[in-house]
Amino acid sequence: MPSLKEVKTRIGSVISTQQITKAMKMVAAAKLRKSQDRIIQMRPFAKKMTAILQNLSGGNTDGDNWYGKVRTEEKILIVAINSDRGLCGSFNSNTVKGVLRLIEEKYSTQHAKKNVTILPIGKKALDFFTKRNFPVQVDYATMFHGLTFEKSAEAAAFMMDAFKNGEYDKIEIVYNQFKNVATQVLVVEQFLPVLPIEKGKASEIDYIFQPNKEEIIAGIIPKSLKVQLFKTLLDSNASENGARMTAMDKANENAGELLKELKLTYNRTRQAAITKEILEIVAGAEALKSA
Repeated sequence: MPSLKEVKTRIGSVISTQQITKAMKMVAAAKLRKSQDRIIQMRPFAKKMTAILQNLSGGNTDGDNWYGKVRTEEKILIVAINSDRGLCGSFNSNTVKGVLRLIEEKYSTQHAKKNVTILPIGKKALDFFTKRNFPVQVDYATMFHGLTFEKSAEAAAFMMDAFKNGEYDKIEIVYNQFKNVATQVLVVEQFLPVLPIEKGKASEIDYIFQPNKEEIIAGIIPKSLKVQLFKTLLDSNASENGARMTAMDKANENAGELLKELKLTYNRTRQAAITKEILEIVAGAEALKSA
């Protein structure tokens, strides 16, 4: 049985930890409210832009429209969106596992030739893939240090230029999509080439292009891709805050349960010590009587 001092020290440590987890839960809840509002407002616009993007570009590679051009998949870029910090449950590990599973199932041949490059967004993803000697594009790893559309647009422009110049034949994004506070869904989304609209889901809209189709494609498709990337970043950010809030709430509950057990142990230890002292006093008194 541990001593009273040891149990008391552990109780103090658990109380301190519980205060920290409670504070982190409150901070995550405040951040979640803001990030949730941003992604909810962004989704309808992003969805409409994606539909226009697919109508204009998917499966059509005429002229200068290289956005939907399908090439032999030799060089692959995978964008792994993670967080800069831990203490958010399985949020980071799910993304990493999703990237590794994607490589194993679809790009094992390219990976063996060192033709799979990772573009990590978030310090945790950067650390993981760098330590395991993956080819890594590190320029946008700190995107979440003050996330803005301008930063996201810069990363999207880099990816579009790299695809256009033939540096990569396909670009995919792996991230956690926000559903609610307790649920985040791992999503693998193709960024380039632009996917054509599925059969049966084609839009009935007959677009009128003014001044002409080529100028419209050259202007609207890059903007649509930038919006698409920004939407995934907002999704991931909201998912991270939701995961951290849930993890800290669970940690707070676990600390409370542990605290109950420690206090029970403390009382039992204290009672045993008092009983032992009484027995020693009684034994001493009996010894004096016998003398």
